[in-house]
Amino acid sequence: MMNAIIASKPGGAEVLQVVQRPVPEAGAGEVLIRVAAAGVNRPDIMQRNGMPLPPGSMDILGLEVSGIVVALGDGVKSPAVGTPVMALLSGGGYAQYALARAELCLPVPENLSLRHAAGLPEAAFTVWHNLFELGRLMPGETVLIHGAASGVGTFAIQCAQAFGARVIATAGGSKKIASLQQLGVWRAIDRHNEDFVAAILDETHGTGVDVVLDNVGGDYVARNLSVLAPGGRHVSLAFMQGAKIELDLQLVMRKSLSLTSSTLRPKSVAEKARLAQCIRDHLMPLVAEGKILPTLYQTLPLQQAAEAHRILEANANIGKVVLQTDSAGGVL
Repeated sequence: MMNAIIASKPGGAEVLQVVQRPVPEAGAGEVLIRVAAAGVNRPDIMQRNGMPLPPGSMDILGLEVSGIVVALGDGVKSPAVGTPVMALLSGGGYAQYALARAELCLPVPENLSLRHAAGLPEAAFTVWHNLFELGRLMPGETVLIHGAASGVGTFAIQCAQAFGARVIATAGGSKKIASLQQLGVWRAIDRHNEDFVAAILDETHGTGVDVVLDNVGGDYVARNLSVLAPGGRHVSLAFMQGAKIELDLQLVMRKSLSLTSSTLRPKSVAEKARLAQCIRDHLMPLVAEGKILPTLYQTLPLQQAAEAHRILEANANIGKVVLQTDSAGGVL
């Protein structure tokens, strides 16, 4: 048996509870991971609140883990038993053991601790697909990243800069702005006391930005479009201020803008496997060189999952929050 975290019913962080579950067995194409740490993400909060789940999901929360492979299902030759991995999951990460598709496991470089590795998969998959595939960010271009102090935001900043782009980033509060400046962004904008539209137009001498990575939605979208340069790309990751907007299509047509979005969890295993290979090819060498690293805000015991959720809901974090399991031993 193993400890795991579920939501006893839809509700606030207090509904999270520790339960005992059988250790799962690896099926065909799967590996069993002894979990060292699990990343905490906003989709976990949405699941806790009662959001309908894609097929194949489970009541145990958690979409990314790091740990050691301890068993292989039929047909799996790699990663081998004993290999440190980090993996994207369809669920089940808030537990001492978790199943992962073998093709969705990424190697953990020697320079990365398992604590930090737990915060990489969700951000890496999200950033590669949205920033580089949908956003088509190129060297020399400028990208605006909203909510840039989040786990995905801090990872996106490093990726964009590693690929030769300039980053303008927004966040709330002096501590977060200082953290963005330490990451080397071209311009950090405090949303609490600055108008990002005016700041960007001033900073770029009216040219605007080539890509917007937006997790706000609502009235931010129209403001984002106003600072996009001709041919600019607007990529929506989330819509914390609302999914329904008014859109000026004349502006979109006049500036040849494109608006796109995606969400990771419902994608097919085949599509996720394709993204995993892109990450191995393009991002993991940069991680191994230390040019891109997950920003870790806090590590909490698995039993304190409710506190981890409260941190994210309060937007208190700068980077990732991860949960450490008591099965991690000394491997962290």
